[in-house]
Amino acid sequence: MRSVRKIFGDNKAATAIEYGLIAALIAVAAITAMKSLGGRLQNTFYKVSNNL
Repeated sequence: MRSVRKIFGDNKAATAIEYGLIAALIAVAAITAMKSLGGRLQNTFYKVSNNL
């Protein structure tokens, strides 16, 4: 019975999982933003190159 209480009483694993999920969501948002920005930046460089 003590081992069961010890497992359910430990919140460190749940906190680590929550931090992992937050980090994953931030990574997905960053990748999405960088892809969008990268496409716009590439178009800008193409326009500059063509005008030169």
